[in-house]
Amino acid sequence: MNKFLVCRKMRFGAPQTALSLFSSFNLSRSLHSLPFATVEAEAISGSQPAEVQNLVQGKWTGSSCWNTIVDPLNGEPFMKVAEVDETGIQPFVESLSRCPKHGLHNPFKDPERYLLFGDISAKAAHMLSLPKVADFFTRLIQRVAPKSYQQAFGEVYVTQKFLENFSGDQVRFLARSFGVPGNHLGQQSHGFRWPYGPVAIITPFNFPLEIPVLQLMGALYMGNKPVLKVDSKVSLVMEQMTRLLHYCGLPVEDVDFINSDGKTMNKLLLEANPRMTLFTGSSRVADKLAVDLKGRIKLEDAGFDWKILGPDVQEEDYVAWVCDQDAYACSGQKCSAQSILFMHENWSKSSLISKLKDLAERRKLEDLTIGPVLTFTTEAILEHMNKLLQIPGSKLLFGGERLKNHSIPPVYGAIKPTAIYVPVEELLKDNNYDLVTKEIFGPFQVVTEYSKEQLPLVLDALERMHTHLTAAVVSNDLHFLQEVLGKSVNGTTYAGLRARTTGAPQNHWFGPAGDPRGAGIGTPEAIKLVWSCHREIIYDFGPVPRQWEIPPST
Repeated sequence: MNKFLVCRKMRFGAPQTALSLFSSFNLSRSLHSLPFATVEAEAISGSQPAEVQNLVQGKWTGSSCWNTIVDPLNGEPFMKVAEVDETGIQPFVESLSRCPKHGLHNPFKDPERYLLFGDISAKAAHMLSLPKVADFFTRLIQRVAPKSYQQAFGEVYVTQKFLENFSGDQVRFLARSFGVPGNHLGQQSHGFRWPYGPVAIITPFNFPLEIPVLQLMGALYMGNKPVLKVDSKVSLVMEQMTRLLHYCGLPVEDVDFINSDGKTMNKLLLEANPRMTLFTGSSRVADKLAVDLKGRIKLEDAGFDWKILGPDVQEEDYVAWVCDQDAYACSGQKCSAQSILFMHENWSKSSLISKLKDLAERRKLEDLTIGPVLTFTTEAILEHMNKLLQIPGSKLLFGGERLKNHSIPPVYGAIKPTAIYVPVEELLKDNNYDLVTKEIFGPFQVVTEYSKEQLPLVLDALERMHTHLTAAVVSNDLHFLQEVLGKSVNGTTYAGLRARTTGAPQNHWFGPAGDPRGAGIGTPEAIKLVWSCHREIIYDFGPVPRQWEIPPST
């Protein structure tokens, strides 16, 4: 690994002032102050590319195949990722195969490890609470998945609080069992949370720290041995976090970390045959994996997320601000981003749309409140927009233009925050519905309005959707809330005047509903659901009744 000893200003193609937010975190960035780090976030550039390694069987390794990643803000080749190809997966297969189905620990085996992971969590939480460490990871996130400092820091903060939550005895409390009296003296049934053993975790680019850390630690807490794959565009963040966890006491053999393309990872899964795989990403890949892995999978897949504004119009500035944040923060690249906004006609008579437009136009590349779209090109987004504009009655509310004066490479998207109005009656037509509800993972949303009489049409639109991740019902009208909540299914739904679609703090469940494959993240319930199964042990010690005789055959 290269160690960058020269501190340079980050080459973001933007004024340095954009990177000076939260100035209290601007402490010394010498590598010597971060004993786990092997890179310097602000030194990564075309002339000093970072290198990302793999971890298998307790050893960091390179590869004969290095994938060059271009800077999403200026197109320079600024990272080299040691990607494993199909011929190099055997060490990972062997590593997983060494883990038994009963896991690295369970309630009857090495219970001291529950305490170990409580200690690891406490130490890692403390590390992330240090301003220089928090700043390091915040800027590393910005470097590979450009978003504002505040949005990137939010990932670090949630991760730190999650680790804090599972410090001390909280890990062993995840394995809490229960007992039920039996039918006779000496018999009791006990329910235990049991690990799967060898498992796999696959996570996307948009939250390069929060999603993989929360799922990885959940897997480890319950006694599993995971192999972790993060999108290569951002895997540097998790490589550095894994090194921090080692520094905090994580045994180096407990986690394997692989960089590869999707085809290679698919082959690894088929050969290593993990007992459970957690996949966060696109619905198309999720459905393929569900078949390939014979259902041994948990999914937190894509979300075409909706927000409904109820009949009670109030706090327009606040509601508009939340709508802007939900739709356009992180350039709309959140699985919880607001994809469609259903406005009651009372809201359409307000100044909401003009306020939304003003807020969207505040966003600029200089402070990364708008930035590159990493999974859609500009042309693809504009093509989708033009198709929507062909629907009768549709119109461009704002945006719909390319970003100007930038050096974002054409492989990525660069578009202003955009909103397209589509009439609700047209939205529901069979030849329009799939087009309107196509998820564009970028700063793009559909807006429509409805009357009181048209609420059943809105509920029908929700019923027909295929993904049910997050949603918001913005209203303090209890009867309206009951109607909408009772006839919808999204797994993380905010309700009330301050309702939002985005935001996954460590204190509440985040995940889809309506699908038995659905995964959760963040809470004890999520960890137990995803990373353990139920095992029932029935103790039956006797005594055998006196003068017992063998009964007739039955």
